[in-house]
Amino acid sequence: MRLRVRVPVVVAVAALCAMQAPAGAQSQQPPPVQMPQPGVPQIMTLEGNWVRAAYNNEGYVIIGYQIVQRSIGEEWVRLEVGMSLLNDAPDFKLTREALSLETPDGKTTPLASVQDYRAANLQAMESRAKVQRDSINYFPPMASQACRIGFFSQLNQRVMPYDEVELSTRRACLGQIYFHPATPITYGQYWLNVKFEKSLVRVPFRVFTEDEEKTLSKNFGSIKKQVDNAFKPKKKS
Repeated sequence: MRLRVRVPVVVAVAALCAMQAPAGAQSQQPPPVQMPQPGVPQIMTLEGNWVRAAYNNEGYVIIGYQIVQRSIGEEWVRLEVGMSLLNDAPDFKLTREALSLETPDGKTTPLASVQDYRAANLQAMESRAKVQRDSINYFPPMASQACRIGFFSQLNQRVMPYDEVELSTRRACLGQIYFHPATPITYGQYWLNVKFEKSLVRVPFRVFTEDEEKTLSKNFGSIKKQVDNAFKPKKKS
């Protein structure tokens, strides 16, 4: 399957429903929200409760961020992340330097070092993450081989951290990544930036205020259905 990118496009699943509803029903719909523009050629963004996915002709990235939403005021950002390549993209070794986080104040933070991660006291966050998480195991059909994104591990873990992960169209790679921004977690628009060999994918995720969460998050659709629809084979004519 070959996807063509002509202009940058971001598709919101449900937040724009208020703009499309009949006039008499708008008072019962969530208020319209200005959807973020990635600033790079992307095909679309898929959105579910605390799950976001974005892709272009080269790479696919999906994240889970419920733990970020529940960590307002804390210093560390923890994301569940999955990646794969698309179309005819050759196998590619993604390094730590390819990942960065853009915070609501417009600043960009690189991936944390293993040393800083191990030195931080993140036990409380890790315990919460066991229950405050959503499945992100949704990949394009060709990505059927499991693989680990292992940029981080604690000293008492048997697995070692690695500085790279080999991506391919056949591999569905999953793991956790950590950032230590200059400012604590706050409400607003965040971006995970993933630099593939020839392109950049920017995955938007928003930390909601309590009112935004009540009116918007419940309206997001099934992420599985969105991924299935985005990558279903085209019918032969």
